[in-house]
Amino acid sequence: MNDWPDRRTGDRSERYGQGSASPQPESARAMPHIQRRPAPPQRPTVPPQSQGYDDRYQGGQPGYGNNPEPGYDSGYNTGQVYGGGAGGGRGGGGGDAGYVQGRPAPDWRRRIKLGALTLVVVLLVVSVSTYFWADGKLKREVDLAKVIERPEAGDGTNYLIVGSDSREGMSAEDKKRLRTGSAEGKRTDSMMILHDGSNGPTLVSLPRDSQVEIPSFKGSESGKMFQGTGRQVKLNAAYAEDGPELLVRTVEFNTGLRIDHYVEIGFGGFAQIVDAIGGVELDIPKAFKDKKSGADFQAGKQTLNGEQSLAFVRTRYAFAGSDLDRTKNQQKFLAALASQTATPSTILNPFKLYPTMGAGLDTLIVDKDMSLWALGNMFFAMKGVTGGDGTSMNMPISGSNGGNLVWDKAKVKQLVQQLKNDEKVTVKGN
Repeated sequence: MNDWPDRRTGDRSERYGQGSASPQPESARAMPHIQRRPAPPQRPTVPPQSQGYDDRYQGGQPGYGNNPEPGYDSGYNTGQVYGGGAGGGRGGGGGDAGYVQGRPAPDWRRRIKLGALTLVVVLLVVSVSTYFWADGKLKREVDLAKVIERPEAGDGTNYLIVGSDSREGMSAEDKKRLRTGSAEGKRTDSMMILHDGSNGPTLVSLPRDSQVEIPSFKGSESGKMFQGTGRQVKLNAAYAEDGPELLVRTVEFNTGLRIDHYVEIGFGGFAQIVDAIGGVELDIPKAFKDKKSGADFQAGKQTLNGEQSLAFVRTRYAFAGSDLDRTKNQQKFLAALASQTATPSTILNPFKLYPTMGAGLDTLIVDKDMSLWALGNMFFAMKGVTGGDGTSMNMPISGSNGGNLVWDKAKVKQLVQQLKNDEKVTVKGN
């Protein structure tokens, strides 16, 4: 049998490797040249998926899907390191060793930017949705275009804020609990002018018993003209006679101050707003009771719910100043309500914000030109009344006439002039 590899060169002798019989040393001879088979072409380190790549590929060993010579080992080492050491391949287990591909480091700047952008978009969508939801709930029922012979507009914005004794939407149980009675129709229970200008807000209460003159006016429903006769009545009679439009006309005629916006809220809505924010904290200086309104308060700081709040702002018979003292309590309460509502704990808490807005907007009646933005400005101006630049007062009174309160005409004229010019108010009220 021939033990030599194929394709050898040189002379073959059977004496090779068995020594020599010659006494002379055998001369050196060339070793046969042996040619190796050419190495197979280098296979890719990471075989393409289209070639049936098997995760168990190991340098030519079985497991590579297209290996034409199973079991063949050329001894060729490309220098690649496979597997994960003792831990194994990509899965972390031994046996089936695969190559390890490192993950890129996370781009935290990009993630933060995307997160911030997402938050801004969400807040924008929620804000826009809330705005249109709230704007759609406003009851724009008062048409100030029907008011005739209006005074010229001045600087700043004037709101006529009216609290009515409307019982609309109230059940018999609510009327009994809130002690509102069951009278038909509605009358004004409180009236205020809120001026919002560059010198801070000014809140002027108009006592319901103020004696005023009913001027010529156009009927809000009939469109019929009614000529003025110099008739003197209490201010709340104007509202009872022909509603908000005649009330605005009467206030403008008797003051000379143009009203830009009208806002009205009834008994039920007032109580709901207070309950929605969890009550209003007040410091009551002196205890008082009133059977008609249901008021029964001790002196000191306390939190009033909706029912108690309504009793507080309606009480007048328990005070020596009657309606004048009541208007002061109304101013104090409304300022506290606005101040405690416009807080981060309410605005940023949807479980308080939406019930509060819903309770208020469901019962608010405003003029047709009132925007949600203007209503918000009114609300924050009301909050600012208690600030350092805010002023609250009653309309200046000179005396009474048969139970009606007579305005001090000189002081009223000075007050209106300061409001028109958006000047700091120096006039003192009662």
